Amino acid sequence: MGHHHNHHHTHGQHDDSTSNIGWAFFLNLIFTILEFIGGTLTNSVAILSDAIHDLGDTIAIGLGYFFEKYSNKKENNTYTYGYRRYSTLAAIINVIVLTTGSIIMLIKSIPRIFAPEEVDAKGMVVFGILGVLVNGAAVIKLMKNKNSANQRVMMLHMLEDTLGWIAVLIGAIVIYFFNWPIIDPILSTGIAIYILYNAVKNLFKILPIFLQATPSNIDPNKIKERIKSLKGVFNIHDLHLWSLDGEFNIMSLHLVLDHNVNKNQAAHIKKEIRNIIQKDEIRHITIEIEWEDENCDLLKD
Repeated sequence: MGHHHNHHHTHGQHDDSTSNIGWAFFLNLIFTILEFIGGTLTNSVAILSDAIHDLGDTIAIGLGYFFEKYSNKKENNTYTYGYRRYSTLAAIINVIVLTTGSIIMLIKSIPRIFAPEEVDAKGMVVFGILGVLVNGAAVIKLMKNKNSANQRVMMLHMLEDTLGWIAVLIGAIVIYFFNWPIIDPILSTGIAIYILYNAVKNLFKILPIFLQATPSNIDPNKIKERIKSLKGVFNIHDLHLWSLDGEFNIMSLHLVLDHNVNKNQAAHIKKEIRNIIQKDEIRHITIEIEWEDENCDLLKD
């Protein structure tokens, strides 16, 4: 989110990055549809589990593509803080989709461990090879331009998918040569547990942001102490800290100044507060100034 003069230098790069994410999205979407068909045709719960994993990634990449395009959109009267908060919503949607999908797959695959069903091993091998090639191609494409944090995340998603497909391919080869159909539901259960674990882990990261909790890397008490130690500061209260998306942090506070502080000194104190919060990556601050003999309706201390 640099200033205007930076934006022009990186514009070509930004477009390239956006087009790479768009390419990965369509590739993943088409392949996810093929997987659901292939998993049904081969009667393989492992392929269906991977299809759910890929569906989650398709949603993540699609929303990532949308936010890569909208990340530079300026704030307006409707979205006074801009569009960053949408990414938090997107992450929650993704967690819900992945959690639901993995629970469905566990319900389907666990009974099949105890009563394995025949699968089309040859068809699974074909899909396994296709899965490794398609996802591998997407990883290579996204590796070309890893400047955007968004794109690095997308690349890790695709790399994860490629590894999942390598596991399905190995499993399919084992089933083909040794006729062990139990490997299919075991693989499926493993993939589903892995998706569920990551989804829950992400949920615990996203929920505090969504519920506007104080960012975990910022200590409000330390900030209060530092501000209170400034010359001319009588007290502070009603301090609020939250994050729009885990990166863009916001703070507001009521600053109570000694009654003998003049306008220039007050401006200097505000500047000092901005210096104090800089190291905590608080990008936006609102300071309401009051004087020590003033009554504030919101006074809580």
